[in-house]
Amino acid sequence: MKKIAVLGAGSWGTALSMVLADNGYTVSLWSHRKEQVSELLENHTNNKYLPGVILSKKIIGTNDLSQALDQTDALLLVVPAKAMREVLRQIHGIMRQPMLFIHGVKGIEPGTFKRMSEVIEEEIPAQLRQAIVALSGPSHAEEVSLRHPTTVAVASNDLSAAKKAQDLFFNHYFRVYTNGDTIGVEIGGALKNIIALGAGMLDGLGYGDNAKAALITRGLAEITRLGTKLGAHPLTFIGLTGMGDLIVTCTSVHSRNWKAGNMLGKGEKLDSVLEKMGMVVEGVRTTRAAHALAKTMNVEMPITSAIYQVLFDGKHPKKAVDELMDRDKKDEIAPLTRSLAENNTKNQ
Repeated sequence: MKKIAVLGAGSWGTALSMVLADNGYTVSLWSHRKEQVSELLENHTNNKYLPGVILSKKIIGTNDLSQALDQTDALLLVVPAKAMREVLRQIHGIMRQPMLFIHGVKGIEPGTFKRMSEVIEEEIPAQLRQAIVALSGPSHAEEVSLRHPTTVAVASNDLSAAKKAQDLFFNHYFRVYTNGDTIGVEIGGALKNIIALGAGMLDGLGYGDNAKAALITRGLAEITRLGTKLGAHPLTFIGLTGMGDLIVTCTSVHSRNWKAGNMLGKGEKLDSVLEKMGMVVEGVRTTRAAHALAKTMNVEMPITSAIYQVLFDGKHPKKAVDELMDRDKKDEIAPLTRSLAENNTKNQ
């Protein structure tokens, strides 16, 4: 295989295209925006998303899906979660042979609250997909585009497919581990964006490291509780796609979710924040999904609930923090232990 299709020319799709090009592959980078494709073809840049970065001539922009998928049996999906199903339906109408589906989307589908691998399974018949792989981990596109050391995981129920994806992306600056827990990898990658919104809010409010450390650790407990209830392995959440991704997204100014939360913490309204961002902030939609999932599955997620109230009920971030601090006294470990015990019983 010499050519790989990458669908989605945002910052992450472009950065991953750079990794693949560095590894010797020709990349057909698809975007539905004609002006963006023109820039990719003429200037070898994508300045809206990765300003100042010059792209390899092996990365070829296109807005023609048929052209993107021609002569390849592997594709990487890096489109917004809300657009995934529609893009897959277009792909289904074009495909002529089975393909390896890899996705790098850290989100949950609005409305259905399904993980991206579930959406792929629903839209692409089994005979047209070799396997499904999720790529996730602590990775800012801006740093990957500068070839800074980065480590991620690729997860699949098919270990041979995970290893194939590992081979595609692995190089001297982009280290890739395999993982058999697709649920955990996808849930960790999606829900950390909620906590990153909260971290930005804390910084916007002027709180310090103590508050952020508490948010990250207690946020991880929430993610683990919901993830294990959905069938994930608990150890996944102390790895790259759990704690690793949580740290980088909650502490870096590169994080869109942190930036959005920071503006909210300073008193801006959500509509204004999203308009100023000009890019997808997956954590906003994921907060709605996780809040609904937690209720459905009877999982306690007080931080997620508080952030939901800030985003959608108009609660002031400081009031949300005050209410979290005033909650009843709890044991730190017991709730998580019960959750893990329930998960073990279910899997026996």
